[in-house]
Amino acid sequence: MNVTEVSGSETVPLTTPLTTCTDGNLCTLVRDWTGSDTAANVTDWVVGKPSALIGLIVIGLLARWLLHRVIDRVVKRAEVGVLPNRLSRAISGSRAGAALNLRDDATYTRRVQRAATMGTLLKSIVSGVVFTVITLMFIAELGYDIAPLIASAGIIGVALGFGSQALVKDFLSGIFMIFEDQYGVGDVVDLGEASGTVEAVSLRVTRLRDVNGTVWYVRNGEILRVGNMSQNWARTVLDVTVGYTEDLAQVRRVLEDVAHDLWMDEDFKGLIIEEPEVWGVESLGVDGIVVRVTLKTAPMEQWGIARAMRERVKARFQHEGIELAVAQRVMWQESAPSAASAEPTEEA
Repeated sequence: MNVTEVSGSETVPLTTPLTTCTDGNLCTLVRDWTGSDTAANVTDWVVGKPSALIGLIVIGLLARWLLHRVIDRVVKRAEVGVLPNRLSRAISGSRAGAALNLRDDATYTRRVQRAATMGTLLKSIVSGVVFTVITLMFIAELGYDIAPLIASAGIIGVALGFGSQALVKDFLSGIFMIFEDQYGVGDVVDLGEASGTVEAVSLRVTRLRDVNGTVWYVRNGEILRVGNMSQNWARTVLDVTVGYTEDLAQVRRVLEDVAHDLWMDEDFKGLIIEEPEVWGVESLGVDGIVVRVTLKTAPMEQWGIARAMRERVKARFQHEGIELAVAQRVMWQESAPSAASAEPTEEA
């Protein structure tokens, strides 16, 4: 279409095509075939643009599906779980391997839950990224400049980051806790301010229940340290206090026998991983001599093993005539003189 521009007394013809065709697209082909810019523009907006937008949708869905399939395969592999090489060598024996019970229902369920949480998180991130990229490509395909939009999004992101630093900190901490497997549902942990059994782990908070039944909600960003008492294996540390008059050689022998009998007991097979050890005298206290015994146990079995060990030690010591130390306290009481003795007496 020809457009004329009037400049003073002269008229200058200008040729300004309304079409936005570029070489090699459908618009150019229609214009070359029909010789009409209007037909080329209509075809481009009716056929070309929708086709391009539909193509972007298909590409986005395909990319999302492929990435989700990759994540599903990673999650499936994570559900199997792999112990560190050093621990794998340490449990190469049949009894140790059975003690850890790697296919135990509780352990396997925890591993599956952690892997599922990781998969859900990764899928959400992938879906968000794909959706954002496809949206920007949509806007660019419609002919709008996306540079101001990107700049605005950056400014808004910075503003939200400053305004919600605590929330961002909680989410980032939750992501690293899940990926690093610091703890999971069913673990017994010490988080500093609260300790107990983990009931739920999310990206923002961790919910755990202590021994008294109190439910604690701890923000992930506020957790500075994690003490996990139920990962891979645990240890029962039992301190037995005997009197100073007892024969330490006999005490050590009796403790070794009791611990060995517990280790060989069929009721505790699979719960105690290695042969128990009597480390010997731990300290010389006011009330007696402290002798330490240790037993390496399966996760979360250390407390039950300790209770059983105490019962057997008490019964065996009573049978052997070994006295457990009791608190020694000496109290000095000074009595005041009675009123009768304080009164002066008269002599006849």
